Amino acid sequence: MLVLTRKKSETIQIGDNILIKVIRTGSGSVKIGIEAPEDVRVLRGELINTAQEETMKTSRTSLFQIEKNDSPELKSITSDQFPHTSMLNNAL
Repeated sequence: MLVLTRKKSETIQIGDNILIKVIRTGSGSVKIGIEAPEDVRVLRGELINTAQEETMKTSRTSLFQIEKNDSPELKSITSDQFPHTSMLNNAL
């Protein structure tokens, strides 16, 4: 982990297109601004588990739809062939 010290209005550049700027500092907190492309998902740490659970639910629904589809090409794809799908089912 890289640890940096920044003052108000100072920035941190990540890659070519992510910019983090210190907006305000106070006793026990820091307000930051993040500029990132629309396709980059930016979440607060406490929301990460919630977002991962939502993604797993969506993936599970998609796999269920594939297994129920009448298309012969899609019928050949089952959760037995992809061990990670059983982890999704167990997690939900």
